[in-house]
Amino acid sequence: MGIKRVLRWATCLLALCVVGCMSAAPRPTEAMRIQVVDADVALFWQVYDAVGAMDDRQQQLDYLQTHYLDAGTPGLTAFAEAKGYTAADYVDAIRAYPAYWDSVRPRTALAKDVLDRVEAHLPRFPEVYPRLRPATVYFEVGALRSAGTTREDKVLIGVEMATGDEGVDTRQMPAGLQRFFDGYFASRPLDNLDLLVVHELVHTQQRGERGSLLAQALYEGVADFVARQVTGRLPDLDYVRYGPAHDKEVKAAFVRDMHTNDYSGWLYNSIDNPFGTRDLGYYIGYAICAAYYAGAEDKQAAIAGMIELDYADAVAVERFVAASGYLDEGDAATPPARP
Repeated sequence: MGIKRVLRWATCLLALCVVGCMSAAPRPTEAMRIQVVDADVALFWQVYDAVGAMDDRQQQLDYLQTHYLDAGTPGLTAFAEAKGYTAADYVDAIRAYPAYWDSVRPRTALAKDVLDRVEAHLPRFPEVYPRLRPATVYFEVGALRSAGTTREDKVLIGVEMATGDEGVDTRQMPAGLQRFFDGYFASRPLDNLDLLVVHELVHTQQRGERGSLLAQALYEGVADFVARQVTGRLPDLDYVRYGPAHDKEVKAAFVRDMHTNDYSGWLYNSIDNPFGTRDLGYYIGYAICAAYYAGAEDKQAAIAGMIELDYADAVAVERFVAASGYLDEGDAATPPARP
């Protein structure tokens, strides 16, 4: 059985429901609902045990497909589609890294403890952005490709990554993958999981495919900035510390690349840059938003403008960035204040 928690305040209700099925979509006159669904986590470990008792790979594939991918919630279907997961991805990872799965298993149960922190943030979200649309957060077990992503109105959290720490055994992984996971787990992602959920909830409110590094960095920076307004903090990650301390150099390098569609060196854990720091594109996007917000008289309208920007409209993106003044040549030595 799931746990249902309900929060009430003057004009808006956000219900945080840990259930195995979807509720009907609210009518416009109904209270806002944010749901969190974690049923697929327990389902995965049941299937994992069954698959582990089988020797034949084809039998494992058939069982995992039927009893996990086909039997899961709409969130699992969306996660598989978003990340291209197949039964083979799961079975091959299970067979190749049993020490990883056995050591991360008890960690995935800790995701439910984050719900109290998420619940505490939710009343603030509609205060920051009153036009918040309904969304559902799904806790899933993926096949090592994503700690968090979105698909339409669904936030999809990969708990096999998002709950790890230094105690997770990565020694059976290839050297490159092991380095990535060891570095990632050293950042204690579970400590930031509530922030990740809110960050991804912001993405469910945004629109427009991004056609440049600038648009993509702004898209991610908006999610970080709004998440900070909701939660009061930023994640304890290297780019949050490194960016303000090296703003001038980072900004100059970004300006040279920003009109390309090459994200390497700037986003999604790449350290292929002169700074040796991952995800500095998030910092640049956040800094643009911080400058825009600081100069806005109507703060709530500024937040709405960030979220509702059409990121596919290159002219609109450029106009927003110009209005922030952050990338102006004469402002290169003035980083935004660190929270």
